[in-house]
Amino acid sequence: MGPSGPSGATGGGSAPSGGDPADGPGDGADLTALEMEELRQQLADAPADVVVANHCYGMFELAAVYLSQSPPRLDGARLAIDALGFLVDGLGERLGSAHSSLRDALAQLRLAYVQISSAAEQAGGSDPAPAG
Repeated sequence: MGPSGPSGATGGGSAPSGGDPADGPGDGADLTALEMEELRQQLADAPADVVVANHCYGMFELAAVYLSQSPPRLDGARLAIDALGFLVDGLGERLGSAHSSLRDALAQLRLAYVQISSAAEQAGGSDPAPAG
């Protein structure tokens, strides 16, 4: 369960500029037209449920990172958790074999959010609004 799917295909769009060309795609390197076409072909060859699930895992990681900050970044975590919830709850079984693990991960994030926001509220910290 990780952020990259078959052949590392996770997304499309334009590549960022700058960086060392030796870094390779995704590390800030300029992509040639041929490299970009290869990445697009890898994405086209990947099943859509795998690509979408991989983006869900990215939102899970984003929420976990925000919750682990000191102090926790509750607004950002809540946005990532809500976005993940819309996809997991809205798409359900269309996410294929990843659905059950994403549903469990979402439940864990929601519980962690409630616990962390309650602790922050008791300590006089950030906005305690629930996620979900």
